[in-house]
Amino acid sequence: MSVSMQGQVGSPVRNIALLSASQALAGASSSILVSVAALTAASMAPTQGMATLPVGLMTVGTALATGPAAMAIHGWGRRNGFMFGAAVAVPAALVAALAAWLSNFWLFCAALAVLGACAAFSQQYRFAAADSVPPELKSRAISWVLFGGVLSGFIGPPLAAISKDWIPGATFSATYLAMAVLALIAIGFLSQTRLAPTITNPQDRRGGRPISVLLRTPAIIVPMIAAALSYALMVLVMVAAPLAMVYVCGHSSTDAAFAIQWHVVAMFAPSFVTGSIIQRIGAHLTAAIGFLLIGGAAIVNLSGTSVLHFDASLILLGLGWNFGFVASTTMLATAYRSEEAARVQGLNEQVVFGVNAVVAIASGVLLDAVGWDSINVLTIPIATLAILILGWSQFSAGRRMAS
Repeated sequence: MSVSMQGQVGSPVRNIALLSASQALAGASSSILVSVAALTAASMAPTQGMATLPVGLMTVGTALATGPAAMAIHGWGRRNGFMFGAAVAVPAALVAALAAWLSNFWLFCAALAVLGACAAFSQQYRFAAADSVPPELKSRAISWVLFGGVLSGFIGPPLAAISKDWIPGATFSATYLAMAVLALIAIGFLSQTRLAPTITNPQDRRGGRPISVLLRTPAIIVPMIAAALSYALMVLVMVAAPLAMVYVCGHSSTDAAFAIQWHVVAMFAPSFVTGSIIQRIGAHLTAAIGFLLIGGAAIVNLSGTSVLHFDASLILLGLGWNFGFVASTTMLATAYRSEEAARVQGLNEQVVFGVNAVVAIASGVLLDAVGWDSINVLTIPIATLAILILGWSQFSAGRRMAS
């Protein structure tokens, strides 16, 4: 079996620390885009309903690139693949800055689509950590890598706020220049990783179960559904929230950036303990609690439109995403064989971000067409459905073990 040996595999603690730092920088860029991309686009979009199109295209870029990214990472080796993704983000961020300076909506859309494709590589950090440790440590490895996202909440939105007017007459243009710098720093961290080798021989990667069988395996498909729904519900509310705060409720863009900052912190801060919680109560129950928190966020939004309501709901939304997404990733990471890793990981990311692409584009349209309250009303039955699917999966698994 042929593998990519990027030098001797480094210590798990060192690798996880470097991946966590890289996750912080990638997350900072993502939180910048969540905070200001729709606001940037709103000033130059043909219609108000198209303000979230660039963010939607960013998610489309991620969805389209997930399969190729997984194959590249497993074909070139994890370190080389991750560095390539960060390297492409540098010129893409520079083009986004140029588009903001020129007020060119379609150029901005193109730049964000490429940035989304770059994000497909950083989304694989968690799998790189999980594949490098024994099964009993996978949930903690995933959690610790995602914990790096806590720093992103303190880097991204504040950086967006302070850099907003660094270039006179070109609001947020300098913010995208800052994103290019973050990507360059990430390349430095990633270059120091010594990750577990990958199966680089395409013939060897064809082993294992075919896609048709994997999609009929509950241990594979249920985590994919749970991950897709937890991410989609988070994106549905999160993308619309800054627009609702500024253009519907009359709050300031600074209030919106602050709310997103604490949302991002809430997305990743629980990772300090999520792995331990999963080991104690199980991944299915942890994910179900996550969807319960997402439903709670919608209820808070329906109860009022003050800045405090937005802050509280976005914090709950972030907590719910963390529980749902980390638990779903843990379930999936223990369900495939090594020769199936590239195939399953690529398929999972395509499902998750394909759904999110649709949701991100629809979010602004729904806000414009039916309003903020309707978006939150829609969230509750979907979260309930996800809880029922998880309950069915756990019950079915228990019956299979008993027989």
